[in-house]
Amino acid sequence: MSVPTLYIFAGLPGAGKTTLSRLLARRITAAHIRIDTVEQSLRELCNMRVEGEGYGLSYRIAADNLKLGTDVVADSCNPIELTRSHWEQVACECGASFVHIEAICSDADEHRRRIESRRSDIPGLVMPTWEDVVNRGYDPWSRDRVVIDTAERSSAECLDVLIASLGV
Repeated sequence: MSVPTLYIFAGLPGAGKTTLSRLLARRITAAHIRIDTVEQSLRELCNMRVEGEGYGLSYRIAADNLKLGTDVVADSCNPIELTRSHWEQVACECGASFVHIEAICSDADEHRRRIESRRSDIPGLVMPTWEDVVNRGYDPWSRDRVVIDTAERSSAECLDVLIASLGV
């Protein structure tokens, strides 16, 4: 059996990570874990204010899949070093490999247009405003990653660039 891989996505809201992570999961037949879905489910089903619980639950779901030998695509903003390290730890504890993937949109006007025009596909999820995105904390990177700039590229082109970068 081959070693499974944890594909750890990161990026600001509206950068294109959910679109790209879904396309990757479909292409390589991987499990897709989306933090927004997990967190909104916790809010609705448990009537709770969600902080780190969504990530904690997602780490466990990812681990279950990796232990089965299934590749996992983790879709989250992943804005701080702590969460990036925790994803790595999940992979290592499961004997899996991992790769960090950061989606960015280098065109601020395009990024803003995306934020202001998108609608949630998760019932009840409140989408961030452009001001929320601009003011969001986002730690600088201290580890290797694949960076995909989604500005001026179609989703299919972004996936092709990502697949070529990953060698899968």
